[in-house]
Amino acid sequence: MTARPANAHQARLLRLLRDGGPNSRAQLGDQVDLSRSKLAVEVDRLLETGLVVADGLAASRGGRRSHNIRLAPALRFLGVDIGATSIDVAVTNAELEVLGHLNHPMDVREGPVAVFEQVLALAAKLKVSGLAEEFDGAGIGVPGPVRFPEGVPVAPPIMPGWDGFPVREALSQELGCPVMVDNDVNLMAMGEQHAGVARSVGDFLCVKIGTGIGCGIVVGGDVYRGTTGSAGDIGHIQVEADGRACACGNKGCLEAYFSGAALARDAEGAAREGRSPELAGLLESAGRLTAVDVSAAAAAGDPVALELIRAGGNRVGQVIAGLVSFFNPGLVVIGGGVTGLGHTLLASVRTQVYRQSLPLATGNLPIVLGELGPTAGVTGAARLISDHLFSPA
Repeated sequence: MTARPANAHQARLLRLLRDGGPNSRAQLGDQVDLSRSKLAVEVDRLLETGLVVADGLAASRGGRRSHNIRLAPALRFLGVDIGATSIDVAVTNAELEVLGHLNHPMDVREGPVAVFEQVLALAAKLKVSGLAEEFDGAGIGVPGPVRFPEGVPVAPPIMPGWDGFPVREALSQELGCPVMVDNDVNLMAMGEQHAGVARSVGDFLCVKIGTGIGCGIVVGGDVYRGTTGSAGDIGHIQVEADGRACACGNKGCLEAYFSGAALARDAEGAAREGRSPELAGLLESAGRLTAVDVSAAAAAGDPVALELIRAGGNRVGQVIAGLVSFFNPGLVVIGGGVTGLGHTLLASVRTQVYRQSLPLATGNLPIVLGELGPTAGVTGAARLISDHLFSPA
């Protein structure tokens, strides 16, 4: 894709077609502040670029019927969500519908070269399957702070070897298309905003609990990244003075007490100490435990697993309560790998938030699990690059 919108009006039309699907000129005119003649000029210019195409006759509104307009059906975006322990890669059309999605286990600590070799292999596999001839743009999420204008990770605690690596530049050369890079939690928030539980909400928090813990902050419909890209790094808010050592080098961080890694460690401790026959059995058969095992033990009614989840949810809820009092969001979304812990976790978080935050902030505040699961990040990644490409050059 070489064409870009020439002005803000064209950009607005492209985003309306992305978010709402095919539409008639008349319906588009109802949503933009343009005269009929000016709208016709801008739509005709977009048709000339090939970014949009005519798509049959629209329903009659009286008088002559107009043509539907839609984004070019051949446009393809690549969404890449790099987590601490796995990679998700997907291809979408221009309306950000996921056409194909692959997942592969991968330790981010193996470094950017090894990780991107795997990303490129998965992208090639999607191409070979016939879903895309080329990619018009790619969005990439990484599990650490990102200096957004340059697309470069900055001092990521769980990503040795990634600090300052030119992710955007390197992948743009390999893929042959524009690339945008952001923190993985921001992309999860954008995915839920585009096609998930946050579709109609302008101000919300999206908390991802996986190997680590982070928070996407959406203000007035836009992600807030902070001055240096580290906004929302709530996993490193202290919950215990002089407490457990954390990967970031500090002590007592939330992430050291409740994340996928912390939960697995505590579960293994309980199993080895003989406090949970259920967890001990899972440990013996697998050799190690994960958050999925804790979820399975809890579903089987294991009291130790249930208590681990409740205690972790209480700590997360304690931090979110402070955020709610400060930010006053319209919604809190909980996502990430440990959402398999489900309603036991959610109930603990809700209890703490509703108990600790002021009633004015929580009176109509939904706290819900994300809807999109593993496709939230890749959808948000496609949304990120489409936002860039559907902006004036």
